[in-house]
This record gives sequence, structure tokens and C-alpha cells, in this order.
Amino acid sequence: MIPKLIAPHPEVWVYLSTSPLSWLTLTLVAYLVADRISIACNRHPAVNLVALATLFIILALKATGTNYETYFAGAQFIHFLLGPATVALAVPLYRNFERVRATAVPIAVSLCVGSLVAIVSVVATAWMLGASHEIVASLAPKSVTSPIAMGLAEQLGGAPFLTAALVIATGVYGAMILSPLMRLLRIKDPAAIGMAAGLASHGVGAARAFHIDSTAGAFAGIAMGLNGALTSVILPMLRPWLGL
Repeated sequence: MIPKLIAPHPEVWVYLSTSPLSWLTLTLVAYLVADRISIACNRHPAVNLVALATLFIILALKATGTNYETYFAGAQFIHFLLGPATVALAVPLYRNFERVRATAVPIAVSLCVGSLVAIVSVVATAWMLGASHEIVASLAPKSVTSPIAMGLAEQLGGAPFLTAALVIATGVYGAMILSPLMRLLRIKDPAAIGMAAGLASHGVGAARAFHIDSTAGAFAGIAMGLNGALTSVILPMLRPWLGL
């Protein structure tokens, strides 16, 4: 006979929900489990560990009746680390400085074009579909890393937490289609692949690029950092023309 699983008493959940370490531990465990599943599937693009970990956390919050505010209060230390993690992208830039300097012009051109296309395309599409100002403002910085995107969305009158969800969705989608799209376009240069991943899909795309090639990952990290800096400058400047 298969033994029945005994559900914890409701009072146990009440006790655990008051401990910040519970939600921090849940986040780390969800990521580790998702990572194991991704490895077991040979890092297949469709098995994205960020999406899996997010799903596990959502199921856990639903099962325990915990709202997002309570969860975030316990797991906010990870959110705090997003800032230092973004700054740490200077490491791959330093390690690949000579190659970056040799391709400075293509990087600058792709950075400017990619940043503008990411902003204008999503804003124009949202306005045409009749989205509200808050939603459009939340969508505009979707292709940059969460700390920067949330700050920009708040400045534009958007909802930071909605922007965070959109940033994750953008990253997961970009990471899933990166390899198939590059094969379809016959792009094999790891630097070009990395630039595309970092520009369009920020950190999640950069993580996927590292699984493809270390050089691709380095250029993805560079693209992610530079795109975040450029978007934070040009998006407020474009605000009047974008209707924001």
C-alpha cells in the first residue's frame, strides 16, 4: 500500500508564514528543484528553470493561502541581491574587454537599435490594442532587468509589480526561443547570440546564453547591463513621443 501523505495542521502554516526564512527557503528550494529538472532535460529551451521555479512558488502560495505581500516580505533579500548581481555584470565585461573593444561599433549600433525597437514596438502595440496608460507604462521597460524596469515603470506611472511579472515573462519567452531562432536565422557567432539574448531577454536570456557558450553568456551580460543603462536614459526622453 502507498502511504497517505499527511497534510500539516493549519496552525503549522500559520507559524511558518510568520517566519521570513520560510519564504526565503522556499524560493531557494524551488530554484534548486527546477534546476535539477532542467539538467535532467539536458537544458532544453522549453524547460526553463525560472518558469518552473515560479510555478512551484505560486502553487505553494496557493496551497498555503499566502498572499504575495507576505511572501515578498520574507523573500525580499533575494530581491535586494538583484542590484549587486546587476553590478557584477562588470566581471564578464572586464574578462572580454579586448574583444568588446574590437567590436565596439557593432555593439553600439545593435544596442541602440535593440533598445529602441524593444520600447517602441511594445508601446505602439499596446496603444493600438487599447491598453490603459498604466499597462503601457508597465510594458515599456519590459526588456531590461527587474530593478531598473520597476524603477522606470514607477517613474512613468506604471505598476512596478506588474512590470516585474512582464520582465520575467519576456525573459522566459526569449530564453525559450533563443536557440531555435538563432538556428533558423543561421547565426552561429556566440557574441551575436549573446548580444541578442541580453538585449531582448535581460538576465534570464543571459543565463540561457551561458548554457550555450561562455562567450555568448559574457556578451549577454554586457548587453543586459548596457541596455539597462541606455534604456534608463532614453525612455524618459522618449516619454512625450510615446504618449506616456
